[in-house]
Amino acid sequence: MTFSIFIDPEAIKDIQQAIDYYEDQEIGLGKRFEESLNKHLLVLEKHPFFNIRYDNVRCLPMKKFPFMLHFTVDEGLKMVILRAVFTHQ
Repeated sequence: MTFSIFIDPEAIKDIQQAIDYYEDQEIGLGKRFEESLNKHLLVLEKHPFFNIRYDNVRCLPMKKFPFMLHFTVDEGLKMVILRAVFTHQ
C-alpha cells in the first residue's frame, strides 16, 4: 500500500529554512539536505506507521542531519501529512 505525501505550508517553511542554513554553511550542503529529506519521504510513502510521539503525531528522525519529520497519517485517504521538520539536538 502506497500513501501520498502532503507537505503542510508550515513544514515547507521549515524545510526551506534548513536548506538555506545548510547552504550558507557550505555550498551544496543544502542540496544534500533536500536529497536526504526526499529519501525519507519515500520511506513514509511505503511505511508511515512509526510510533506516535504526541497528539497523534508520528516522528521519523533523519539519519545524516539532526532533524525529525513530524507527520500524521490519514488511513482513509492513504495520505501522510508532513506537519513540521524540526531539529532534535
